[in-house]
Amino acid sequence: MIETKLRSEDREAPTFKANKDAWVSLISDFRASLEQIRLGGGKKAIERQHARGRLTARERIARLIDPGSEFDELMSYAGWGMYEEWGGAPGGGTVTGMGKIAGRDWMIVANDATVKAGAFFPITAKKVIRAQTIALENRIPTVYLVDSAGVFLPLQDEVFPDQDDFGRIFYLNARMSALGIPQISAIMGNCVAGGAYLPVMTDTLLMTEGSGLYLAGPALVKAAIGQEVTSEELGGARMHAEISGTVDYYEPTDEAALERIRSLAAAYAAPEVAPWAKERRHPVEPHYPAEDLFGLVSPDGARPYDVREVIARLVDGSEFLEYKKAYGETLVCGYARLGGFPVGIVANQRTVIKKGGRIEVGGVIYAEAADKAARFILEVNQRFIPLLFLQDVTGFMVGKESEQRGIIRRGAKLVNAVSNSVVPKISLILGGTFGAGNYAMAGRAYSPRFYFAWPSAKYAVMSGASAAKTLLEVEVAKLERQGITPTDQDLKELYERIKGRYEETLDPRYAAARLWVDEIIYPHETRARLIRALQACALNPVREEMKIGVFQV
Repeated sequence: MIETKLRSEDREAPTFKANKDAWVSLISDFRASLEQIRLGGGKKAIERQHARGRLTARERIARLIDPGSEFDELMSYAGWGMYEEWGGAPGGGTVTGMGKIAGRDWMIVANDATVKAGAFFPITAKKVIRAQTIALENRIPTVYLVDSAGVFLPLQDEVFPDQDDFGRIFYLNARMSALGIPQISAIMGNCVAGGAYLPVMTDTLLMTEGSGLYLAGPALVKAAIGQEVTSEELGGARMHAEISGTVDYYEPTDEAALERIRSLAAAYAAPEVAPWAKERRHPVEPHYPAEDLFGLVSPDGARPYDVREVIARLVDGSEFLEYKKAYGETLVCGYARLGGFPVGIVANQRTVIKKGGRIEVGGVIYAEAADKAARFILEVNQRFIPLLFLQDVTGFMVGKESEQRGIIRRGAKLVNAVSNSVVPKISLILGGTFGAGNYAMAGRAYSPRFYFAWPSAKYAVMSGASAAKTLLEVEVAKLERQGITPTDQDLKELYERIKGRYEETLDPRYAAARLWVDEIIYPHETRARLIRALQACALNPVREEMKIGVFQV
């Protein structure tokens, strides 16, 4: 068991209390922004949805999942601060996440008709695609609650044409079906144009009274071929249930459709689980309280901390079998259990390490640490258990000594190991994740099954101060070419302006808005969210062979 260095009196120390106070303020800010997002298009739009006899996306999900169970929302910040010239797109106009239906985990994708009638913005398509990708990689059965006016036409050029745009949704429908991943759709409002293919390409299709399913609505049909037809005749629920045969189940109301989905979900055979999940033991709570995390880690990243203290408050029984503890110490590697599941952990160490007359800065990956982590990742793949990355990294070490130690070669070896790892990867940003350090620690480009961040996360090529100094030099050189010599005051004001503009992009909501992370979670909820992510990963029983190609030695 990890022996904590935190004493009872340390919890009363000014630094510990200051950290906690800062976390309270930060989390309060994030919760306020979430409350705004969860209103969707606003109270009036919700009232309009109710006036049509329809539930909102969140109300539908609440009735669909098992009573008393939780909905683990994903990508809730999608579109945050984006598309303001069009009135915004809270949540990207859709709600996604995992919930229990008939005792089994399902991915749920629900259009939010209160946001531009559920129209697809560019981020909406990317959000649905990411939810489907998570479902495909983890073999999670999926429910689609469809209520969408189709593509948001003013931005159609950003929604329609590219590989990871709107059409990818239907591609993934087909791929998931081919892999035997259950998919159920319910049309509970509009379903028009290309979007009509999504529900029809799933296993089972339900449709509620008053909904519409057609490639072109009545107005477009009249304009195109001169035919006058009502919405019901063209694509109503009864027409598709009784004449076209497109719909498998006709339902009079939202409530009836949701109950039908629950009964259909209960009829699927139980899934096979991954071999590593069969070794699950009874979960044991950590020996130390999760609330300590608020005092141990400063949300601004200004103070060093021992990442083992974080691990001790996440893993079962606070037990951690550390790998090569005294070597390459800026990366901590080892084995633990999380919710009873076996996992390998790779974590950035944030303490300053003094050893043999040498000082190593926490958060930096040195050559020996890269070697150790690469070797550890190979061993974890040999054991075939999931990998958890805890990111708080400023990058790889630079300088003459580091280059002579082969930092590029040894860093490339680590990136190779991460890239070719075939076990489930879950990544969590605790603090900063900068530059190539993000790559080495299984950032978004390295396909983690789930990617979470704390509100303290900062996600960029480099820190705000470093970037501002670099950008300042560029601006000063530009001014000097114009014959302008800035004063000290000019330089100070220019630096602060550049730094402020850059740091706006470091807010984790900026990253979450663009789906660079799957969800922002709070420190005290981290263990539970990681366990539920592992439960989802366990649904994929396939064991791939690891091949590493040309591997630097």
